[in-house]
Amino acid sequence: MSELIRLSAAQMAARVRSKQVSPTELVQAHLARIDRINPKINAFVSRDPEHALQEARAAEAAVARGAELGPLHGVPVTIKSSIDVAGFRCETGTKLRAGNVASQDAPLVMRLRAAGAIVLGNTNVPEMLVSYTTDNLLYGRTNNPWDLERTPGGSSGGEAAAIAACCSAAGVGSDGGGSIRVPAHFSGICGLKPTPGRIPITGHFPQCVGPFAFLGVVGPMARTVRDLELLLEVMAGSESGDVCAAPVPFRRVSDAEARKTRIGWFEDDGVTRVTPETRAAVRAAAGALEQQGFEVVPFLPQGLEKARQLWWTFFGPVGGLMLGPTLAGHESELSPTLREFVSLVSAEAPPTLEGVLNAWVGRDLCRSALLAQMENFPVLLCPVSTGPAARHGQLGWTQDAGRVSFLETMRYSQWFNLTGNPAAVVPAGRSPEGLPIGVQIVGRPYEEEMVLAIAGKIEQALGGWREPPIE
Repeated sequence: MSELIRLSAAQMAARVRSKQVSPTELVQAHLARIDRINPKINAFVSRDPEHALQEARAAEAAVARGAELGPLHGVPVTIKSSIDVAGFRCETGTKLRAGNVASQDAPLVMRLRAAGAIVLGNTNVPEMLVSYTTDNLLYGRTNNPWDLERTPGGSSGGEAAAIAACCSAAGVGSDGGGSIRVPAHFSGICGLKPTPGRIPITGHFPQCVGPFAFLGVVGPMARTVRDLELLLEVMAGSESGDVCAAPVPFRRVSDAEARKTRIGWFEDDGVTRVTPETRAAVRAAAGALEQQGFEVVPFLPQGLEKARQLWWTFFGPVGGLMLGPTLAGHESELSPTLREFVSLVSAEAPPTLEGVLNAWVGRDLCRSALLAQMENFPVLLCPVSTGPAARHGQLGWTQDAGRVSFLETMRYSQWFNLTGNPAAVVPAGRSPEGLPIGVQIVGRPYEEEMVLAIAGKIEQALGGWREPPIE
């Protein structure tokens, strides 16, 4: 039974289809794992074991009668608690939404269920999703299964911890500045930040409208690249509630097509240095691709620092302005991290109409400049952040992380929220302490399939996910 939880989502679905394992066995194995491991990592917000088992028995009956099965039939998954799942709390980690229960599934959850997936529960987040650590006043701190004294990252930290620790086969996070990619990197799993509109973000709170329509996305998280591809195929497709909805059909990329793609790689941006083990992981990934016959060329895109500054304009001052009415008068109820964020943005001059307009134009120019450079390098390979998972309390919005501020350590992810590029993370190395190190594979808009094809080659060469020593 314990070996079932270590299978990939694709393997689970294949065994269900071949009747080697039943959906009930899969759900029972995961529920037992959650009971044993969640007290250590504190990844879950809501669970409904009885309903999950009921769905599993229905899925088992469908197999028995020879019904047509979806690509995720019987596979247990989890969802970030900022995304609506009917009957589960969607509080986004804040007391200001305490007790809020979703009345219906978000479109992406509907699509997962239609594909046969069984939702085990939803997972912990920082308050209002404004931190790279996962902690809040409702549910407390989530711990990294590689080291309980470290963070699994944020804001999809609960999701990353649950998947890494085999409490869930796969799931869904959201990303406005690295919130899928950083937790995947910190926790040793895979994650995909898609192009805005590729997967509908309807049913997410806070709503991704205005500038957050191009910053924020929802995307799959899993232990293998193949599972990311499987979830993307199931969830992708336009939806009327998503202002960036794009009717881009899913397509598979052949090995021959992938090998024709020129890859540019860089270890750091020349501004914020990375740790030696991060540098080694990027080099290992580049070397692995080169050994497989890919053209891999050192290349540092121009304009990245401007992109980081513009990202902060939208995420920080403009984001603070958008949150202002919700938070006004409730300052005493906010978590320390959210208060720190509010204090940081309040210290800056309030955004003006001219300033926001100039930033919006600047964003479009930055994006165009990067895409022009990617005509020669359709895929980029680079770090996710400057180093591995931090210790609890080590990092905050205004604390110093050693050589640079915490905000700057995450620049490697922030750029691509500003420009809207899809980006995947795959494990590629280890720190001296044994912590996982991921690398980031970035593609052109709506070319997620190419990004995943390259990520899969890195995974194949370097080994991919390994089980953390949680037990």
